[in-house]
Amino acid sequence: MDGSPLTTADPFEVSVGVVREANARGIPLKLLGGQAVRLLCPLFPHRARDDQDMDFACVSSKKREVIEFFAEQGFLGDQRFNTLHGDRQMYFTTADGKTSVDVVMDRLNMCHVLDFHDRIDRLPDTLDVADLLLTKLQVFELNRKDVHDILHLFSGFSVAEGDEPGTIGTDRVGTLVGADWGWWRTATMNLEKVILYAEGRPPDLVPEDPPHDPSAQATTLLDVCTTTPKTLKWKLRAKVGDRVQWYQLPEEVGH
Repeated sequence: MDGSPLTTADPFEVSVGVVREANARGIPLKLLGGQAVRLLCPLFPHRARDDQDMDFACVSSKKREVIEFFAEQGFLGDQRFNTLHGDRQMYFTTADGKTSVDVVMDRLNMCHVLDFHDRIDRLPDTLDVADLLLTKLQVFELNRKDVHDILHLFSGFSVAEGDEPGTIGTDRVGTLVGADWGWWRTATMNLEKVILYAEGRPPDLVPEDPPHDPSAQATTLLDVCTTTPKTLKWKLRAKVGDRVQWYQLPEEVGH
């Protein structure tokens, strides 16, 4: 891409072009959210919308390069916001102002904190599959779009021992939930929900004849969360349980 992105272009196609150009220049920009799932699962029905925003992940050490790159590509940056918050998040819009562009740096801080700084280059265009799944499993108020993305990842990628790029690695998930009771509580709660959805096999959520059974995969990962060794900190927090809120609700940051 060069110059201003076409205002009539599909945000998905623009997003893919942006990450590929950025990575060709040594900027580790990766897709997040539904667009990442769509790129990783091209044969499954996607949930594209006309008003779809663009969500990316990067690392704070590339803050200056990201600002310059998006400006060169014709995006408009929120200078004040990016100056104040650019080490953790940056905000842009397309030239026509209709499409919002968020770039999350180093970690996703929503209902729980997911640090991806050291894992940014595991896949060429998106965050690693396990990390993408965790961005959804950490959502306390899970919605149907989240369930769609979770079930597509379970349908397209294997839950596998270890932590190989391009798999739903049990080491990555188990280590995270075994160290943090709150993460474990939300993730297992959501896995139980998506298992119920998957068993009903609604066509808008479960692809037809997928490579993997999403219900079985979610069940396997739930077993991993249950049996993975827990830290002392986890065990102490578990004694408190649901009596104290274990998640945070994301703040709406004004741009």
